[in-house]
Amino acid sequence: MKSALISPLLAGLLLLTGCAQPAAQAGGGGGGTIDAINHTKWAINHFSVNGQSGIDIIGPFQGGGGGCCFSVPARWTPGMTVRVDWESGVAFARDIPEIPEPAYPNYKGQDNKVWTEEIAEYNQQKRVWYKKIKALKRQHSKTVPLPDYNGQDVCGITVHFLPCDDVKVTTSCYTYGSPSYPIKEPVRMKEPAVCPK
Repeated sequence: MKSALISPLLAGLLLLTGCAQPAAQAGGGGGGTIDAINHTKWAINHFSVNGQSGIDIIGPFQGGGGGCCFSVPARWTPGMTVRVDWESGVAFARDIPEIPEPAYPNYKGQDNKVWTEEIAEYNQQKRVWYKKIKALKRQHSKTVPLPDYNGQDVCGITVHFLPCDDVKVTTSCYTYGSPSYPIKEPVRMKEPAVCPK
């Protein structure tokens, strides 16, 4: 009886202790969360680094993320890269005036038949509008260099989403905007008329 009870308890304890060790320590070089700063007018609907989710939806010109965990080997070597996958899209419908959202019909003083017809037409217009907005979503994938972190503390990874579907990453423990933070681009960046190829 005791062994039947102890085995599941021991298995549970082993699982818990395995989960308690952050993945960042497993790499030997340090690590932490997956964060991001969005420097674009588009929303980042979801993103990942090497397949590990960054969790948050990030609005235009905002920061977010918080997925766990990103770790690095104890020593950086030249040629190290990470793959960033993300989906961008419209953050708010009002941001796209060329595709105005259909106006909800006014019910005041209408009989049910007219109201029902107007709602049916509104619903059809809303479906067409939603398809146009959804068509603006884009899937992206980019492999970028992992900057040299030898001799530095590593605090996870921060992905910077830049105009023209560009990406930069850092493992710096400094806060974005501090003088020692390695990425200097301002949060609000304009998309150029033509993106470099």
